[in-house]
Amino acid sequence: MPPKKRESASESSSSHGYEFGGPLGALVLTLGLPILCYMFAFLCNDISGCPAPSLLHPRNLSLKRLSDETGWQGVDSLINRQSVVAVTGYYLLSLTLNTVLPSREVEGTELRSGGRLKYKFNAFSSAVFIMVIAAAGTVLQGADFPLWTFIYDNYVPILTTNLIISYALATYVYVASFSVKKGNKESRELALGGHTGNAVYDFFIGRELNPRVKLPFFGEIDIKAFMELRPGMLGWILLDLAFTARQYKNYGYITDSIVLVNIAQAVYVFDALWMESAILTTIDIITDGFGFMLAFGDLVWLPFTYSIQARYLSVHPVTLGISGSLGVVAVQLAGYYIFRATNNEKNLFRTNPNDPRVAHLQYIETKSGSRLLTTGWWGRARHINYLGDWLMSWSYCLPTGIAGYIITKSSPVPHLTGHATADGMPSGGLGVSSKAVPGEAMGWGMIFTYFYMLYFAVLLLHRERRDEEKCRRKYGKDWDRYCEKVRYRIIPYVY
Repeated sequence: MPPKKRESASESSSSHGYEFGGPLGALVLTLGLPILCYMFAFLCNDISGCPAPSLLHPRNLSLKRLSDETGWQGVDSLINRQSVVAVTGYYLLSLTLNTVLPSREVEGTELRSGGRLKYKFNAFSSAVFIMVIAAAGTVLQGADFPLWTFIYDNYVPILTTNLIISYALATYVYVASFSVKKGNKESRELALGGHTGNAVYDFFIGRELNPRVKLPFFGEIDIKAFMELRPGMLGWILLDLAFTARQYKNYGYITDSIVLVNIAQAVYVFDALWMESAILTTIDIITDGFGFMLAFGDLVWLPFTYSIQARYLSVHPVTLGISGSLGVVAVQLAGYYIFRATNNEKNLFRTNPNDPRVAHLQYIETKSGSRLLTTGWWGRARHINYLGDWLMSWSYCLPTGIAGYIITKSSPVPHLTGHATADGMPSGGLGVSSKAVPGEAMGWGMIFTYFYMLYFAVLLLHRERRDEEKCRRKYGKDWDRYCEKVRYRIIPYVY
């Protein structure tokens, strides 16, 4: 007998409603977020300062002056053949490692139409394989290892290439989603709220819940799980390391601040890859369709905005000292402990509620059969894992201090002679007669280096609201009963 259907898409999509401001908001985000990534890349730079000096004097601002300060070389400089080949090769390598390395197969959560999809996981070993190669190259050639110099010299073209891939991928899954037929044998489903009939909104939010594709040699690839865990996550760390190598080339040393940023972010990424099966219980996999929002978020937004701190420190090194370093580490460890402890408790309770580590926890039994914890970590706040996430974001930003710098020049230097690298930026980074000093830019650079912390707070609040709405629809009065017992949303006794 086939599994009984829990809920049809048509029954719930009508009540799901628009998110992100509806079609207009989706259009603004689809077109505006890529522009914001370019603004981060050009307006905080190693040519004139962070931010570009003319931004500090709006009355004297002109396009010509801003172009000179940002190293703008025209639209043609946004992409080049070398970056397209390199990025394409990186994706093919990721697919190859996914195929040939040992893996474990895990079943996902039950679908609305019944049944469970199977997922193949080996992202951690794939990442280790790539990092071993990078480490070997660095040991042999140091900061001049071609991987690091190529990433730094082609930063903008690499960004553009990933942006094009995200648009292409979002277009493919949108078009392919129209082949989803009710009752299909492949367990394909449309995402709730992702098939409103408005093309702009559905393209952004994602029509199909679990798009998959069969490729020669590589076999069947779950597009959403693959993109969430592989190219962008590891790409974030590779960018960090490239910026660390650039700091060494610029100054001949590496600061404690950039080391802490690298460690904190690497711990987050490799923890996610080690615990990769935990992704199957996240809202991204269970609820969200795969459209431009996730394609862009995974491949562009995550690696290129989350690595801003390391990029900043590569030009303007900050020395924290022992006390400053210990303070940052304390924040990181507190956040990581809350993040990992809460998620482990949730996953263990869902998979094996009789385990001695969670068997003592109290819960509410809902009419749907689900159990909602009312003691332990999840008895303190309904989304307490987000608190750990947000605290960790502080440890990424704090090492940049009161950010902001201007590039001072005492004499003409090679990188200002007009020769440009592939990314349209003048070549060579800081010249021997140039240095980054706080000057009048002090504090203004925090717009860039602390952006992640503020953005992440907004993201988590928005996600918490989405979680609340989803749970209220799913559990009804049981959710109200649960909220009476667990009063706080994210921060106990505060919010």
